[in-house]
Amino acid sequence: MSCTVLDAVRALGISAFGLKPVAAGGEVVDGKLCNEDALALMRHSFPVPAYDEVNPCLLASPIAPHIAAREEGRTLAVEPLLRHCRDQLAARDGFALVEGAGGWRVPLNERECLSDLAIALRLPVLLVVPIQLGCLNHTLLTAEAIRRDGLTIAGWVANKVSPVYSPSEQNILTLEDRLGLPCLARFPLLSASYTDLKEGDFNPLLPFLDVRPLLENSRIA
Repeated sequence: MSCTVLDAVRALGISAFGLKPVAAGGEVVDGKLCNEDALALMRHSFPVPAYDEVNPCLLASPIAPHIAAREEGRTLAVEPLLRHCRDQLAARDGFALVEGAGGWRVPLNERECLSDLAIALRLPVLLVVPIQLGCLNHTLLTAEAIRRDGLTIAGWVANKVSPVYSPSEQNILTLEDRLGLPCLARFPLLSASYTDLKEGDFNPLLPFLDVRPLLENSRIA
């Protein structure tokens, strides 16, 4: 969904940059281990950044970051990630999006969570909600945690992930009411991943997203 946000902003003639501070799981591209999500953010950003600018911390195993780091004998911490994000954001004009990894309270180490990075950056948050069984409880608890941490929710999008789950619209209406925020997008279930789009391809998700409310904040997480 981050790539669609970047595409929508760029379609308005605004430069856009995606950051993925921590990623777990990768593939070798041109002799270098890279993460698929970070590569997609690169492709959908303009001006196009270098890989290390987008993703400063890549862990090989596609598991929780603190566990993957422990397996590699590494230690994750908010401070170096924060320095990198601040440097990259300060170096660019336009719109920027900092993508998380796995959820609001995903641990980085024994004391810190990925949410601590968002708190330190003081960025408004965009919630991506997979519409499936359990999404109401999960989303409302996440929103409660974000607000308790002192951050605002810039908006939220609904992402259909199951062809058989039927009460999608009822769930969206319930979340709009409980969150007090309109749904900025109702993304349909796609047969192919939009991360496979090549430069210049039309993003089929663009017509479903109203990006204008996000432009009130030039940086979001």
